[in-house]
Amino acid sequence: MEFKLGTALSLLFLQIVEICASFDQKEFSIYSVQSEAHFLKRVPSNGKSITVDDSQGLGRLFEGVGAISGGGATSKLLVNYEEKLRDQILDYLFKPNFGASLQILKVEIGGDVQSTDGTEASHMHSSWDENYHRGYEWWVMKEAKKRNPNIKLYGLPWGFPGWLGQGTLSPYVAPEVTANYVIKWISGAKKVHNLTIDFVGIWNEYKYNITYIKTLREMLDLRGYEKTMVIASDGYWGIVQDVEKDEGLAAAIYAIGVHYPGTNSPSDAKNLGKTLWASEDYSTFNDEVGGGCWARTLNQNYVNGLLTSTIAWNLIGSYYENLPWFRSGLMTAVQPWSGHYNVTTPIWMTAHTTQFTSIGWNYFSHGNGVGKLPKGGSYVSLTNEAKDQLTIVIETMTHDHSLCVRPALPPYDVYPQNITITLKGSFANLPHMNVWYSKLDFSGTEDRMFVKKKPLGFKNGQATLYLGLDEILTLTTITTGNKGSYQQPPEPQSFPLPYKDDFEGLQISQEPYNLVAQVGRFEVVKSQDASHGLVIRQTVLQQPIESCPWPLKFPIAIIGNYKWTDIAVEVDFEIPRVNGTTGVFVAARVDKGSCPVQTAQGIFFSVFPKSGKFMVSCDL
Repeated sequence: MEFKLGTALSLLFLQIVEICASFDQKEFSIYSVQSEAHFLKRVPSNGKSITVDDSQGLGRLFEGVGAISGGGATSKLLVNYEEKLRDQILDYLFKPNFGASLQILKVEIGGDVQSTDGTEASHMHSSWDENYHRGYEWWVMKEAKKRNPNIKLYGLPWGFPGWLGQGTLSPYVAPEVTANYVIKWISGAKKVHNLTIDFVGIWNEYKYNITYIKTLREMLDLRGYEKTMVIASDGYWGIVQDVEKDEGLAAAIYAIGVHYPGTNSPSDAKNLGKTLWASEDYSTFNDEVGGGCWARTLNQNYVNGLLTSTIAWNLIGSYYENLPWFRSGLMTAVQPWSGHYNVTTPIWMTAHTTQFTSIGWNYFSHGNGVGKLPKGGSYVSLTNEAKDQLTIVIETMTHDHSLCVRPALPPYDVYPQNITITLKGSFANLPHMNVWYSKLDFSGTEDRMFVKKKPLGFKNGQATLYLGLDEILTLTTITTGNKGSYQQPPEPQSFPLPYKDDFEGLQISQEPYNLVAQVGRFEVVKSQDASHGLVIRQTVLQQPIESCPWPLKFPIAIIGNYKWTDIAVEVDFEIPRVNGTTGVFVAARVDKGSCPVQTAQGIFFSVFPKSGKFMVSCDL
């Protein structure tokens, strides 16, 4: 199907609005370096201290904080921002010592499937097709690398094109074929875009297959990608039992990657001898509570679960409001037409760790720099290989102000407290540490985000400080921390009407900017009609292998505002004579996306050219 926003077919369905009307959607003081009492306030003394001591041995290797672009189409609207504003957003995410300073970027290996907020294009729609310019994840990875050449890249399929199933809905029927498909994506990243993929996963939150995991590892080695590590299985803890009893599987996997562990790991996982990652976490509305969730998670994933890397879904909430998990990114950018964006609290919660650590540092051991605070909250300490740098991150997030969307958070209490920090071992003679401070405020006053305070002085290896509620502090020997900023972005505006797109400014195989596919893939091609130049074509001709609970049969893409009223939509379309569809539709006020899109309600106008029929309906 070829589809073009234009002026040829006027769909004047305003007269039938009433038919579907029922379906409308409804500072505190601070002392000098010489002062031992830092932030000190009068609270009941608990006589407690925490010790930071590397002479007792160190803990596990710190492997980074990251975020996910994809799963799916979560960065979609970002691409169409004016370059100056887009660069600002990318700086907040990736630029070292500016904002979040992310250390890992995880992206979807597009599979033509609905993978949460839309579909992302496969590099191989069919077995004979290869294209390493489709979609925007290549661009996101390059922009990240441009700002931070040391950032690690991680690819994961959320689904697969249907041809890999060979007549089934499983990608594991022919493990070598699927492994080859994934390795071609890794190879395309390297050969076409000069991007080295450091980690690759199996299948997001769906079935894993032991034979496939082993095959993937073997074929990666044979193709020269020995340094690309396999993370498995990007789901839950079930794979631990298989790794325990299968040495070959254990050898194939670098790390156990789990989703939403709630900061905990089972004892058999901790005792496995394998690296443990929270390979997807967070997914929480990015207000103050979301920031509290993320701050608590980043510390306690290691304190409680020995999880050495934590990766947020998602990188940036850049998708339309009626799609699932709106504003569940580290920041938000949903208006390319106005240029408005929001730098939200999770950006600065991330910075408290990422600006003062590097992948390859070590956590301290529990009880000697890692643990729970006497009156609630947690702390982690990390050092570099040379043991000449030290960072301590402390958080006091209260229960109700740090709720994540999942899993459920058991009750606990946090109280204001004075603590004494005692430094021993390599850092016993440290004179002072730099201090960065944030407080999430729930009383109506403004949050204090990532504020540099005067250094904390140590006397005889000790310093005392006061901790309030919903605070995060970083004590560090690192001197390069910085709160980056730009001028306020433009004010928000509604989606601009009238709106028209003829796709003439795009490249062949590129996807349209503001049109977000929910089922199928729409890509720019050259029209065979002399009266048209570039048009977009729906390119998925076989049911893909996806994890939605029901088949998604009708290609559909959304644009604009689902709350529009008194709206007219016009399109030019062409149905090819070969492999053409039987009909097309346009719609207004479509109230759902993602997997439930085909139960969406709205106003649908369908045309069936061969039969000469048309239909007006309130659903599909």
